[in-house]
Amino acid sequence: MDSYYMLKNNFLLKKIEISVSEAEKRTGRTAMNMQETYTAYLIETRSVEHADGQSVLTDALWRRYSEFELLRNYLLVYYPHVVVPPLPEKRAEFVWHKLSADNMDPDFVERRRIGLENFLLRVASHPVLCRDKIFYLFLTQEGNWKETVNETGFQLKADSRLKALNATFRVKNPDKRFTELKHYSDELQSVISHLLRVRARVADRLYGVYKVHGNYGRVFSEWSAIEKEMGDGLQSAGHHMDVYAASIDDILEDEEHYADQLKEYLFYAEALRAVCRKHELMQYDLEMAAQDLASKKQQCEELATGTVRTFSLKGMTTKLFGQETPEQREARIKVLEEQIKEGEQQLKSKNLEGREFVKNAWADIERFKEQKNRDLKEALISYAVMQISMCKKVGGWYLTLLPVCLDSCSCFSLLLGCIGICSHF
Repeated sequence: MDSYYMLKNNFLLKKIEISVSEAEKRTGRTAMNMQETYTAYLIETRSVEHADGQSVLTDALWRRYSEFELLRNYLLVYYPHVVVPPLPEKRAEFVWHKLSADNMDPDFVERRRIGLENFLLRVASHPVLCRDKIFYLFLTQEGNWKETVNETGFQLKADSRLKALNATFRVKNPDKRFTELKHYSDELQSVISHLLRVRARVADRLYGVYKVHGNYGRVFSEWSAIEKEMGDGLQSAGHHMDVYAASIDDILEDEEHYADQLKEYLFYAEALRAVCRKHELMQYDLEMAAQDLASKKQQCEELATGTVRTFSLKGMTTKLFGQETPEQREARIKVLEEQIKEGEQQLKSKNLEGREFVKNAWADIERFKEQKNRDLKEALISYAVMQISMCKKVGGWYLTLLPVCLDSCSCFSLLLGCIGICSHF
């Protein structure tokens, strides 16, 4: 992520530096008094507004992944118009055979530590989220932080999934821009998922190709022990094979870094859909309020004129048990007029709230798009440069090994192996 962009556009990161510096495996007890093993992460914040210009450690505290989840859930509820940054995966996805799917695996924990730090920097660089008090306390207050979050009552304000699903299917006049955004988020998720699956398959194949040549290295080294004239050449060839085979571990480790960057935007797709769902809920509430107001106005008109234009239970009751007295009708009209007045105010308020939401949401979506274009362009260019560098190393290795092949005509199989390596690229 572009740290300069963060510093230039945000006052919080001008005051403090944020890092997740360590990960530690711990054992504790659950609420059911059962033993559990989990990973805690050390968050350090440093003041950068010191008199001598040096950063000074101000706070250091440990957080579990579940606390990061609690923070994000709070942000989703209180800032529904914001594309809230996603957390890194809780369990490894799109793994290839050498990677462990165990969430306690040291390599996975390290990648998640980097992802959690990136999440905090994303929030701290956001022009709205960075000002949130709960977020600041997350960085600085270790004890009673959960209680402070729960006291906000955010869980009671969260929209239910059933209500959101109902709004999705029943809203009559959806905003075209948000409909297109939802389709875009679906496509973004689909494309990145496919890319990550292909990359995992390629990593499996590439790992196999490199490691097979490790077997060549062992064979040539053993062969060199029984040959007098070609011994040195075979030993040299075996050494180069071993170096080549070992290099794949660092290559694929670097690739995982770029895969994690793609995964972040895979999870951002769900954050975009969350904004769309909130807009659908607001639009559905607005339409229901307008429908209720229109119904009350019609009832009031029917009572005033004595004409019933639509079937109703009240109309049927009147036919069966007789007409209301003028006093009863006046009382009902008066109640309806009060309800109509309240409904008009409520509808006006919902309209204003909806327009404000659209304005703020679309501003944040544009900010997100700029960030996404910048980050993905940088990641893909860096990945391409890495691949070019890898191919150059393979070419250099081949040129180093070629004289060995030419010096020993009996090493024809070795030459074929080299050709097989280069044909892979």
